[in-house]
Amino acid sequence: MKDFACKDFLLKNETAKTLYHNYAAKMPIIDYHCHINPQEIAEDRRFENITQLWLYGDHYKWRLIRANGEDEKNVTGDGSDYDKFMAFVRALPKAIGNPVYHWTHLELQRYFDCNLTLSCDTAQQIWEHCNKKLADSDMSVRGIIEKSKVEVIVTTDDPVDSLKWHRAIAEDKSFKTRVLPGIRPDKAVNIDKPGFIEYIELLSDVVKKPIKTLDDLFIALRGRLDFFESLGCITSDHGLDYIPFAENSEAAAPTVFIKAMSGEKLSVLETEQYKTALLLFFGREFRKRNWTMQFHYGALRSINPRMLKKLGPDTGFDAISTHECSGNIAMLLSTLHETAGLPKVILYSLNPNDDAMLVTIAGCFPNSGVVSNVQHGSAWWFNDTKQGMEEQLIALSSRGFLGGFVGMLTDSRSFVSYTRHEYFRRILCNLIGEWVEAGEYPNDTALLGSIVQDISYNNVKKYIGF
Repeated sequence: MKDFACKDFLLKNETAKTLYHNYAAKMPIIDYHCHINPQEIAEDRRFENITQLWLYGDHYKWRLIRANGEDEKNVTGDGSDYDKFMAFVRALPKAIGNPVYHWTHLELQRYFDCNLTLSCDTAQQIWEHCNKKLADSDMSVRGIIEKSKVEVIVTTDDPVDSLKWHRAIAEDKSFKTRVLPGIRPDKAVNIDKPGFIEYIELLSDVVKKPIKTLDDLFIALRGRLDFFESLGCITSDHGLDYIPFAENSEAAAPTVFIKAMSGEKLSVLETEQYKTALLLFFGREFRKRNWTMQFHYGALRSINPRMLKKLGPDTGFDAISTHECSGNIAMLLSTLHETAGLPKVILYSLNPNDDAMLVTIAGCFPNSGVVSNVQHGSAWWFNDTKQGMEEQLIALSSRGFLGGFVGMLTDSRSFVSYTRHEYFRRILCNLIGEWVEAGEYPNDTALLGSIVQDISYNNVKKYIGF
């Protein structure tokens, strides 16, 4: 029996151990999509206690605590930081099989030199040990990032954002990690969501020009893309319920936009025509700029209306959608390919049943000079598990081109979530090791080592252009 979370954690064969320890583990991290706050990097925030670092804003942990029947005051409410920590402690030991259990203990080991298993018996000792450790000079936000060997961080930013904190970070030459904005223009796309008119008015204020027509909107958005590009942006992200596509969208969208801005109710077709036109607009812009376009879709958002009203969105009340949109994805990519050429595209679905479909669609759009121009992205959110990662890697390897994969990202709001890259790399090395030791691939250590290093770091650096 192996010890829990030992040196060879998740590495079940000798090939895997060699690949991880000698090749994957040494690679830096490029975290090309996350939700951390650039202000906290600019100000080099320090955390007073482990709750602030672990539990503030982490909906993965919140869901576990709630599942254990804890009162919301000890999740997002006015409970003390210690009470919230203890609520997490009471839940975690029962979360067997959940990746949060693994992540938590990797975080304890890597950042706090703590090999204890978190439980009610060890809670006080871990609380005191971690809080003392947080006072060390290298445990500020920047210290944690540097300790994690993070080379590039890409945040998620709205087009109206001033990017003042990105500018401050870029001007501070003492901090070596590049922190770049990643534009997320969802509020300009979601014409059917509450607040659309108010958002367009806000964008108008930011660009200091009236936005009365769709052409006005495109001019405003191009200006914001130019601004983001001036501060290093080379990626976008689109968080969609599903990926739309409607015929005649670009001809219809100008009228649809005016109708929406006048407060009139739109039909489902009109909504899809507008959204399609916006995504085509962005795709063409990104192609011209050589940016990478990411689509995250397949979430049922905020399905608990009582908690949405109380806490707002992104607080742990989302689920997996089964909306089937393979035809829409194919048509959107085909239209871009025909009319302007595809940008680099990464596709993520929250529904794991979409893995094979996305891999095969991606393989239909090669681009000379770009390895795996359309990518099936890493296992996302509810799939960010041992099983989910293995399934995504198997789907990609068996139906696509694993050697060109751009690998892992955190998609996280936590500064200690970089252990997820380690988690992914261990799973990747173990899976490849299983194939090698079963005689399904030659035992060529140098070649295998280069493949896992490419997937861990080199591919994304070259693909996105960092």
